Amino acid sequence: MEAKASVKYLSVSPQKARLVVDLIRGRNVEEAIVILGHSDRAVARDVSKIVKSALANAENNMNLDVDSLFVKKAFVDQGPTTKRLRARAMGRGNIVRKRSSHITVVLAER
Repeated sequence: MEAKASVKYLSVSPQKARLVVDLIRGRNVEEAIVILGHSDRAVARDVSKIVKSALANAENNMNLDVDSLFVKKAFVDQGPTTKRLRARAMGRGNIVRKRSSHITVVLAER
């Protein structure tokens, strides 16, 4: 059995989120939460919430053993990009791309 949790439209670029998600893939849930707690990246707090949500789903909805869970899959997909205009010299403008991410974490028993 697998327990899953995801968040959509998180306002962080997928490239930055993938750096954090790569740290926890394949690890035990307790170890993953500790790693995310010690990470300096801002998105680590959001990924930690997703892992804890998947853990709660596994415990309450699927009746899985919490001690034997590990991160089976964790991936980041690109969400929609919002485009903004930043004023530049001589009446010109540059496009600022505000990227977003969809993050999914799947837990399974060993």
